[in-house]
Amino acid sequence: MDGNSRRVVSSKSAFLCMLLIITLSIVAPQAEAARAFFVFGDSLVDNGNNNYLATTARADSYPYGIDSTSHRASGRFSNGLNMPDLISEKIGSEPTLPYLSPELDGERLLVGANFASAGIGILNDTGVQFINIIRITEQLAYFKQYQQRVSALIGEEQTQKLVNQALVLITLGGNDFVNNYFLVPFSARSREYALPDYVVFLISEYRKILANLYEMGARRVLVTGTGPLGCVPAELAMHSQNGECATELQRAVDLFNPQLVQLLQQLNAQIGSDVFISANAFTMHLDFVSNPQAYGFVTSKVACCGQGAYNGIGLCTPASNLCPNRDLYAFWDPFHPSERANRLIVDKFMTGSIEYMNPMNLSTIIALDSTT
Repeated sequence: MDGNSRRVVSSKSAFLCMLLIITLSIVAPQAEAARAFFVFGDSLVDNGNNNYLATTARADSYPYGIDSTSHRASGRFSNGLNMPDLISEKIGSEPTLPYLSPELDGERLLVGANFASAGIGILNDTGVQFINIIRITEQLAYFKQYQQRVSALIGEEQTQKLVNQALVLITLGGNDFVNNYFLVPFSARSREYALPDYVVFLISEYRKILANLYEMGARRVLVTGTGPLGCVPAELAMHSQNGECATELQRAVDLFNPQLVQLLQQLNAQIGSDVFISANAFTMHLDFVSNPQAYGFVTSKVACCGQGAYNGIGLCTPASNLCPNRDLYAFWDPFHPSERANRLIVDKFMTGSIEYMNPMNLSTIIALDSTT
């Protein structure tokens, strides 16, 4: 073959390659941007908002974050990642930044935001001992402000679409018992309400919060119940003789969680759509609390970081006992799961049966929403 012939063939090949690339770019489905993710709640889901506040409810020093990529404390109450981080991984999104972070600006706003603040509850008088925290009413006010900021970027119509299509996680309730009703003997709320009546009051207040979220545009909301509060190392240290869970706190959980599920079903029936998804945090936790060895833990009673009985007294600090292998402990500190435990919990969010996720799990939500 002479030089001219080779050049003609080469030119034809280049042309065909270009044509193929152009054709593929036209017919191939474009990858959709990951949906926005919004987080509301307490220390189980706080990504660092409290770092920007004058409060004692902070996780901003060693050994918090010891197993994170940076090996530094970020404000997460974990040795590494927490539930929102792991859910972001599952939905193919960047981790949400704390709303108070100065880095949350411009295009990064479109990923979503984390409004959670350690120490808060359903009630505004929960966690008063922590002084300066972002109560749930303030978190919702920040959500409104967020929408205004995003509207300035992409317009009101696109902002409404972003919020409607977003995934929302809200985690409330535990502190209303631990840091309110049972905080001290004869607390103000325990004198005001018998426990069953207090739970009814909490549910009525939660109804207002969730209705407000819906009014603000939330259309897929994962709502976690409370875990087995009486079984965390902090409560074992205060109330347990032989490692048994604290009875009154477990009674509170047994009252609260079924009524929360009922509330979500009522709200969905009123709306005519499965907006609110119940995440059964109690059973998710109890699986490894009751049988830690089956999940690869050496213990679910002793915290990795802490001091005193069960490492459950006080806070996790640089002076605390610290286990060498965090993956072997269900609890990182006296109240919060380890990253590995969080991964087990989020796996149930994704693929759990109706016992764990009612009426559907997150994988089903993602599949359904991708077709609408």
